[in-house]
Amino acid sequence: MEDKANDAYYKLSNPKSQIQSYVFDVIRASIPKLQLDDVFEQKNDIAKSVEQELEKAMFAYGYEIVQTLIVDIEPDEKVKKAMNEINAAARMRVAANEKAEAEKIVQIKRAEGEAEAKYLSGLGIARQRQAIVDGLRDSVLGFSGNVPGTSAKDVMDLVLLTQYFDTMKEIGASSKSSAVFLPHGPGAVADIASQIRNGFLQASTHHA
Repeated sequence: MEDKANDAYYKLSNPKSQIQSYVFDVIRASIPKLQLDDVFEQKNDIAKSVEQELEKAMFAYGYEIVQTLIVDIEPDEKVKKAMNEINAAARMRVAANEKAEAEKIVQIKRAEGEAEAKYLSGLGIARQRQAIVDGLRDSVLGFSGNVPGTSAKDVMDLVLLTQYFDTMKEIGASSKSSAVFLPHGPGAVADIASQIRNGFLQASTHHA
């Protein structure tokens, strides 16, 4: 300050060193109270404290403190290394949690997809069987009505014979290299029909 130039010149032999001492005093009083992460976050607050303390101390010597700035914070190398390790560990924990959550979602979605696929597959099989039953019923009723004297057994034998020859045709038309051994001949149809009927009868007997 111009009106206190004499004080500034004569009262302090080394203004720079004196100002530095005051700065260090304020820093030493402020920093130990804070966590290291907070030091970086509260840099402006620390600078304000330095400015206020310097203003009071240096005013008597003819100096006006306009503003103080903290340009950089440089912890000890060991402290910086420890901070980096802590931050890395924290990020690894977050990454591990995110990965586990993603895998959990994938497994849930996969299970839901498999359950849905099985449900739809079962629905399709049920509809297919219902269609077969409906078709057989219509065939039996229609055949019995149009051909007097035929029974449901006669119609079922005819359906089995038709299915037998359709199966033989599909096997013969297949281009895949496979061998299927089936009893062949008209009598085989009767044997198959007999086996199916016996199977139904045995099942009905066990069920009863």
